[in-house]
Amino acid sequence: MSTVSIAPISLPRTPSGGRVTQTRVILSEWTKFRSLRSTRYTLLATVGLTVGLALAAAILVVTQWGTMTAADKATFQPLNVSLVGANIGVMVIGVLGVLMMTSEFSTGLVSSTFAAVPKRLPVLWGKAIVYFVIALAVTVPAMVIAFVGTQAILSGTHVQIDFGHSGVPRAVFGSALYLTIGGLLGIGLGGIFRSTAAAVTSLTVILFVMPVLVFILPAGVANSIRPYLPGNAGQAIMNIVPQAHSLAPWVGLGVFAAYACAAIAVAAVLLVRRDA
Repeated sequence: MSTVSIAPISLPRTPSGGRVTQTRVILSEWTKFRSLRSTRYTLLATVGLTVGLALAAAILVVTQWGTMTAADKATFQPLNVSLVGANIGVMVIGVLGVLMMTSEFSTGLVSSTFAAVPKRLPVLWGKAIVYFVIALAVTVPAMVIAFVGTQAILSGTHVQIDFGHSGVPRAVFGSALYLTIGGLLGIGLGGIFRSTAAAVTSLTVILFVMPVLVFILPAGVANSIRPYLPGNAGQAIMNIVPQAHSLAPWVGLGVFAAYACAAIAVAAVLLVRRDA
């Protein structure tokens, strides 16, 4: 019986997409960011709150200025009106940070992401970098618009403050940094919990519930703890006059940034160890 020999078939080589680099991961995360409508809506909500609440507060002040007491007028800080929206906007942009991490886990697409980037950590760095650049690009103009708009309204009662006043530029741009860091904290919490509900709840507790819980403690204890709470520490950057039981502006923002970095560090450890 003769043996039939079969010639080997030469298959075309699939073009290689190249090795995985941090730059390519960042570009991938940028594509994901643009494709999610929720991210655009969250950014718009952040701008709407930071600007809208500030303008509404300025209108309210002008409306009630004539009926305010002399003591209230003497202690009035016009800059606080411009920055009031940042105190609420930080929660909204924090949710954006959470969604950047948890959206892929909720849909199951994270498996494809980790298959493409087996080391995993470049994915976390890519999300953080993309978020930081976009958030800062949005929050800086938002805070400037809030300042210009509110001070124009307050000028009707001649109680406005100029941008060149000592500490004002630092407070305005620092507020944008405060908002941006709040979202980095959200990214860290999203990576830790992998659940949108759990991460958003944790963010709410950290930024809004903890200060209330500390407030009910004895005054001496509360005054010692309050400056180092994440939200309180970050908000110190907005002060242009010394505040009792508050950290120095840049020190406070640094403490807030340390909380965000710690959350991202924990997320990084869990990202490598889970499902390994």
